[in-house]
Amino acid sequence: MTKPIIYWLRQDLRLHDNPALMAAVESSCPLIPLFILDESSSALPGAASLWWLHYSLKSLADSYQELGTPLIFRRGNSKDILKEVMAETGADKIVWNRRYDAAGISIDTDIKATFTAEGIACESFNSHLLFEPWTIKNKQNKPFQVFTRYWDHCLTQKPIPPLAAPTQLKGVSILSDKLENWNLLPTKPDWAEGMRETWRSGEKEAVSRFRYFLEELVETYKIERNIPGKEATSRLSPHLAWGEISPRHIWYETMQAMHKHPKLAIGAQHFLSEIGWREFSYHLLFHFPDLPKIALRSTFQDFPWHYDDALFKCWTKGQTGYPIVDAGMRELWHTGWMHNRVRMIVASFLIKDLLISWQQGAAWFWDTLVDADIANNSASWQWVAGCGADAAPYFRIFNPILQGEKFDPDGSYVRRWVPELKELSNKVIHKPWTASREYLAAAGVYLGKTYPHPIIDHDKARQQALAIFKTIKKAP
Repeated sequence: MTKPIIYWLRQDLRLHDNPALMAAVESSCPLIPLFILDESSSALPGAASLWWLHYSLKSLADSYQELGTPLIFRRGNSKDILKEVMAETGADKIVWNRRYDAAGISIDTDIKATFTAEGIACESFNSHLLFEPWTIKNKQNKPFQVFTRYWDHCLTQKPIPPLAAPTQLKGVSILSDKLENWNLLPTKPDWAEGMRETWRSGEKEAVSRFRYFLEELVETYKIERNIPGKEATSRLSPHLAWGEISPRHIWYETMQAMHKHPKLAIGAQHFLSEIGWREFSYHLLFHFPDLPKIALRSTFQDFPWHYDDALFKCWTKGQTGYPIVDAGMRELWHTGWMHNRVRMIVASFLIKDLLISWQQGAAWFWDTLVDADIANNSASWQWVAGCGADAAPYFRIFNPILQGEKFDPDGSYVRRWVPELKELSNKVIHKPWTASREYLAAAGVYLGKTYPHPIIDHDKARQQALAIFKTIKKAP
C-alpha cells in the first residue's frame, strides 16, 4: 500500500501556483494537507492577522473538501505534531513551501535534519516569492542594499510561470481539530466588526480582487495610488501575506494585461515595482535576519529614543491632533489596514516627531494589521527611520499638514475617519488649530474637548529630530 505524503501548509493558503501541493499530488500518494497552529513560534501572528487566518482557513477547507479531501487542523509544536501524524498514518514524506525569517528557517532546518536522519523524506519549495533571496546578487556577489539596483537586476530575470491548481485530490481522513475551537476570533470585546465589513478572506476573493484591479484601477495606479481618499490600490497585501495569491500569478497576469492593453503599461509597471519592494524586503530579511529588531545601520544602535507611553497611546488611538495622522491610525484600528502613503506619514510622525522607536511602531502594526508581514513591516519601518537599506535620508521628515493638503486636498479621507472635523473647510481641515474659536464652534469643533490640540509642535519637533539625526549621521 502506498504510504501517504504530508503537505505542511503555512503562509501558502491557496490551490493555484502551489509547488509543494503539486509535488504531493504528482507523487500519486494519498495526501494529508496539514495546517499546524504553532503557538511556540516566536513569530506568532498578531491579533488582526489571526482574525484573517480563521476565515482564510475556513475558505481553504471548503476548497479542499470540494476536491475530495479534508484539510487537517492540529495545534501544538510543529515537530511534535508532524511526528504524531506520521505515527497515525505511516506517512514517510513531508513537503512544504519555504519561509525566509530566521525563526521559520531555524524550525524548518531542524525538522528537515531530524526527519531525514530518521529516513523521512523532506522537500521544500518556493511559493512565496518571484525569486529566491540567494539567487539575486550584485556584481560583488553580495546582497543588494539599494532597491532600484535590486529591482533593475530582477527585471533582467524571468520568474517561473505559475502552476495550475489541482482538479482533484486523493486524501486521507484523520482526526482534526475544529477550527472554531482555536478561538482565533475576538469575542469579549469583539473588536473586528470593521474588519468584517471591509474584508473577505480566501483565494477566490484574492483572485477576484486582483482581476478587478487589473480591469478597473491599474491604468491610473501611478497617478492615484497616493490619494488615500480614493479606491486606487489593489488592496492585495493581506492576500499576499497569507499566500492566498502568489506573486508569480500577479506577475504573469499583469504582464499579459500590459501587453494586451499597452495603455496600462505605466500603471502596471509601477504596480509591479511595489511587488518588487516586497521581494526586496524578503531579500533583506534573508540576508540580514535581525532586520525586525536591529537597525541595519549600526550608528542607530544607540539612538536616544523617547519612551513616552502617553504620547504613544495618543498615536495608537488617533488622538495626536494632526488629522491625517489620526485618520490613518483610526482606519488601521477599524479595518486592520492603512493606505500606504498614510503608513509613511504616521510612521514618520512617531519616529521623527515623537522620537519613539521604529521597533515600537512596528510591533503595533504587527498586532493590528491584517496584512502584517515580517519582511515588509521591518524593511518599511527601517526605511522611514533612515536606519535601513535604501533608507530615507535623515532630513526627510514628513510634515503631516503638508502631506494632508497634498494627498487629501478635499479632506475626504480625514472626514471619513475623523468625522468630528467633517464640517471644517478644506482650507483648515488639516490644521484646525489655525482657525478661530468662533469658526470651529460653528463647525461643532472644540479643541481639547471634541478633538485634541496637537500633542507636539511639528516645527519644533522637526528641528530637534534634525539635530539628533545629524549627530547620528556623523557618528564614526
